[in-house]
Amino acid sequence: MTTTTLNPAVGRSALPFIDRQHPERPLEVNFYRPARHQPNDPVIVVQHGMLRNGDDYRDFWIDAAEKHNLLIVAPTFPDEPFPKAEGYNNGLVVSAEGQIVPRDQWLYAVPERVLAALRAGGVIDSPVIRIFGHSAGGQFVHRMLATEGGALYAAAMASNPGWYTLPTLERRFPEGLGGLDLDRDALARWFAYPMIIFAGDRDIITDDPNLPAQPEALAQGPHRYGRAYFMLEFAQAEAARLGVACNWKLMTVAGVGHDGAAMSRAAAAYWFEGRIPPVEELKPLDAIVA
Repeated sequence: MTTTTLNPAVGRSALPFIDRQHPERPLEVNFYRPARHQPNDPVIVVQHGMLRNGDDYRDFWIDAAEKHNLLIVAPTFPDEPFPKAEGYNNGLVVSAEGQIVPRDQWLYAVPERVLAALRAGGVIDSPVIRIFGHSAGGQFVHRMLATEGGALYAAAMASNPGWYTLPTLERRFPEGLGGLDLDRDALARWFAYPMIIFAGDRDIITDDPNLPAQPEALAQGPHRYGRAYFMLEFAQAEAARLGVACNWKLMTVAGVGHDGAAMSRAAAAYWFEGRIPPVEELKPLDAIVA
C-alpha cells in the first residue's frame, strides 16, 4: 500500500485524507501552518464538535498558532460518511446492529495516522503533540485515550463533552468500556494519563437539543458542567477501588458556556502561557458553537 503523505501549505489549508481503514469514507484535514514552523515545533491536534466544522476549530487556534508557532491539525469527519454520534463521537465502535466491530475499524486511531502522513510528508519529525477536543470532539478525545492510550500526546483536553464513557468494564460501551476486550491494565493506563477535563462553568443549559439526553447521560447530571464533576468523581472512586493512581484533573473556565472558540483560547493560554484568561479576554461568542 502506498504511504499517505500530507504537506499543507503555509497559512490556512484543507487537504483530503483517505484513511486506510475507511477508504470509502473520505475525510478532510484542516491545517494552519505558520511560515516559521519547523518539523520539531509544537503541534496541536484539534477535534471539532458535532457540526463537523473542523475549519472553524482550526481558525479558533490561529492567533495562538502565530503567537506560539504551532501547527494546527484538525481532522474533519463529514456528517455524510460519518453520520451521527455513532459515526464520530462513538468512533464507529458499535455497528448498526449493536455489535462491537473489529478494533482496526475504530476511528480513534485516525489522528495518529494523520500525524504519520505529516511525518511522511516531511512536515513534522518528533514534535511535542497535544490534542484538544470540544463538545463531540471532547467525547472523541477521552474515548480515544481510553481505547488507544495517550503515548503519542504530551497533553490532552476533553472540553465540554456532552457525556462521558465511564472508566469501568461493568457497563457496555459507550456508557462504559464493557465489551471492548479491555482489561484492568487498560483502565490503569487510562487513569495514569494526565487527562484534563476542561469545563466551562456556564455550560449549564439543560434544554439544548444537542445535549445527550438518553438515560445513561442523564444519570451523569442535568448539564455538561455537572457531568464533568460526575466523571471525575466516578474515576477517582473507581481508581481507588482498583488500587491505582488517578492523574486526571478537572479545570474550570469561569464565565464560559458551550463555546468552542473561548474554550480553545483558554486551552492555548493554559498550555503555552500557564494561565486561564478572564472571560473578558476570552470573549465568548453569543451563539453556541458546538
